[in-house]
Amino acid sequence: MRVEMLTVPDCPNGPVLRERLALALAGHTDAEVTEHVVDDQAEAEQRGMHGSPTLLVDGRDPFAAPGTAASVSCRLYRGTDGRLGGAPSVEELRRVLGTPTTGGADRAAGRAGQGRLAPIEGGLRAVQQAVLRSFATTGAPPEQAELEAAADPFAVPAARVLAELAAEDFLTLDDTGRIQAAYPFSATATEHVVQITGGPTVWSMCAIDALGIPVMLGTDAVITSTDPVTGDPVRVEFTGGSTTWQPATAVVHYGARPGTGPAAAVCCGYLRFFTDRATAEQWTGRHTDISGAVLDQAEAERLGVDIFGPLLAAPAR
Repeated sequence: MRVEMLTVPDCPNGPVLRERLALALAGHTDAEVTEHVVDDQAEAEQRGMHGSPTLLVDGRDPFAAPGTAASVSCRLYRGTDGRLGGAPSVEELRRVLGTPTTGGADRAAGRAGQGRLAPIEGGLRAVQQAVLRSFATTGAPPEQAELEAAADPFAVPAARVLAELAAEDFLTLDDTGRIQAAYPFSATATEHVVQITGGPTVWSMCAIDALGIPVMLGTDAVITSTDPVTGDPVRVEFTGGSTTWQPATAVVHYGARPGTGPAAAVCCGYLRFFTDRATAEQWTGRHTDISGAVLDQAEAERLGVDIFGPLLAAPAR
């Protein structure tokens, strides 16, 4: 299956479609995914682009009505709930791609395909990025003064912004309002340790989060974790844009338990590294209530890039 994304330069909904596509294709290995930036109307007509972003599956646009004209304009999609958005939902993408569901994993890990980049409005993105940068440079959440400084240009108290970020599952708070986690970082110890080259050692919330940290920061790093079945170590080294996995057979399970809730509760415990597919399948056999898929290294890395890559690249306002 050939899957092609067409966007105009700097299309704001390109990253949205890219992340939702990665979630829809999780565990599906026979798709060839490419992207093309279209600069003018003539190229849009040549490639079959019906607005930005457009998705072509084996050369056909499954979301365009017959006779739709080629266009480089901004494109909107109407979801099954009647709402308009900048990209099809994960469920709609799965329908046209014919890919199986991974249960609740995509709903939680990727916020139902809405992405982990907070909106600009109300200081949400500014505060989110201040939190992420603090973890990246100190290994811990920022002090209150730093949070207030990020929220001040928007004339809102930092506590209110944090509460909104928590309500939308961009981060989690304890009972006193202190930051417990800001995906991909955890303020408390987890089994997923990321040594940032030239920076601190941090914990991630899950395997996919760990893989997203070096890409989000644009830096080298070493991830260490443990296979929950054998207790053997798994190591992923990011060096100069390349990755090395040890052992070479290592995989990631991408799953979730039934129900709804924040990613920290629903899926973070089920997105884990394994030394090979056999131990991953052995573990899932013991947890029959968990739905999901076993991802190879390329698929797991792609999810880390698509979910967390844009978080610090996008401006705060």
